[in-house]
Amino acid sequence: MRAMWLMLQQDTPDEYVVATGVTTSVRDMCRISFDHVGLDMEKHVVIDPVFYRPAEVDILLGDAAKARAKLGWKPEIALDTLIKEMVEADIERVKRGAEE
Repeated sequence: MRAMWLMLQQDTPDEYVVATGVTTSVRDMCRISFDHVGLDMEKHVVIDPVFYRPAEVDILLGDAAKARAKLGWKPEIALDTLIKEMVEADIERVKRGAEE
């Protein structure tokens, strides 16, 4: 959100990449998520090769150099922390839905 706020403070609109500069796999994101709630990912996730994306690029990695240079922005939260916060937000959303 801070990056978006900084973008809105600029005199002229521009495009920026907001990224950690860290690459990870979907498998690692799932592992972090399941570990956070004490579950074994292998017991809950089914991997179907039909849904593999063709390898159009070897690696996907965001370059936020422009946001750093022009906005003074830098990532403030580690990827694993962000994933855990997202899991917690989903858990809270489900709890609220169950209470209504």
